[in-house]
Amino acid sequence: MPNPFARALNALFGRQMRDFYGITGAQDLIPTRTVAKAGAVTVTNDSAMRHSAVWACLRLRADLISTMPVDVYRRVGQAQVEMPKPPILVEPGGERVDLCEWLYSSQSDLDRAGNCIGLITQVNAAGLPARIDLQALSECSVQMIQGELTYRIGGKSYTPDKVWHEKQYTLPGLEVGLSPVAYAAWSIGEYLSIQQFALDWFGGGAVPKARMKNAARTVSNDEAQKIKDRYRASVTNGDIFVTGQDWEFDFIQAQNAGMEWIDGKRYGVSDIARFFGCPGDLIDAAVSTGSITYANVTQRNLQFLIMHLGPAVYRRERSLSKLLPSPRYVKLNTDAILRMDPQTRALVEQTQITSRTLTPDEAREHSNLPPLTEDQYVQFDRLFAAKQAPQQQARSLPLWDVVNPISAVPYELPEVGR
Repeated sequence: MPNPFARALNALFGRQMRDFYGITGAQDLIPTRTVAKAGAVTVTNDSAMRHSAVWACLRLRADLISTMPVDVYRRVGQAQVEMPKPPILVEPGGERVDLCEWLYSSQSDLDRAGNCIGLITQVNAAGLPARIDLQALSECSVQMIQGELTYRIGGKSYTPDKVWHEKQYTLPGLEVGLSPVAYAAWSIGEYLSIQQFALDWFGGGAVPKARMKNAARTVSNDEAQKIKDRYRASVTNGDIFVTGQDWEFDFIQAQNAGMEWIDGKRYGVSDIARFFGCPGDLIDAAVSTGSITYANVTQRNLQFLIMHLGPAVYRRERSLSKLLPSPRYVKLNTDAILRMDPQTRALVEQTQITSRTLTPDEAREHSNLPPLTEDQYVQFDRLFAAKQAPQQQARSLPLWDVVNPISAVPYELPEVGR
């Protein structure tokens, strides 16, 4: 049965995109590796990392998600009770790969290729994965043959129950997630082509388009070819090309080309930021228009969490919850992103303590301080005794003075039946 996604690619993008995804009519093979041609540059998952904006976007998203505390909960009645984490959420890749490293690696694959694949090498007594060894996407592919899904990893076939497969950026009828690197290949290829040309130019192996003119006499075709060969051999080897006063050498639109390269690199960064779901200002990209001023760092981080990172966090929570027996579930503590400046944090904690939603000892723990001791309580009472005295006096007043403190006349309760 032909793959509907293969037909769609053929109709919309032709052979180029079909070759990009490696889809063949015989087996409907859709590899998760990314290989695309953009001009003279081949864009792959690895070569795309040479683009500084790609690296910055992947690093930012993977850094934040991998360092969020991972908590396990279950509901008991109306209460959410925290549960101990099983080994799969402590060292999911064995003793040499802890959860932080595992989350970073898997999130990088998800954000650049839309897929993350691992082999389930151990299971627990409940039949759930106890160890997942992440695999390089270049060695993985997904096959749909006559309605049966199989995975090929390192040349071997595996059934879905042996493979851990997370995906994002999905489309109906497609068993793999879409790759941002694939669709950003043109933008990435333009940037890498500019970089490659600049390296060749400064290395002496490439020059912009130029014109050589003999102002003294007419040159035959054979002589012109010899001069071209001499010039090309000298420049390619990084040597100096020597001519007499009869030859004129001019670059063709070299200045304009240089400005276009600079603009191409500048605007290419903004394109990449949009493809990979990161605001340009967070990866130090130049933002000339549409700037927004935030009151503090917390508001900026909150906007990034809600609009860009929140859906990825939710999908990861859903995927990691599949590693636990029901009704347990995983929550990533996003408060780690919303780290406030000291002044804002002090105001928030003061409000929480006053509203009885946070104790002073819990607030001190946020600052890595131990709980208050009895000696400290005595000192606080001595320091703030003057402020507490009016409150204590108010509590000792008669009931009528508390209810009607403005009037000097005691409040009279009406007699029953009057």
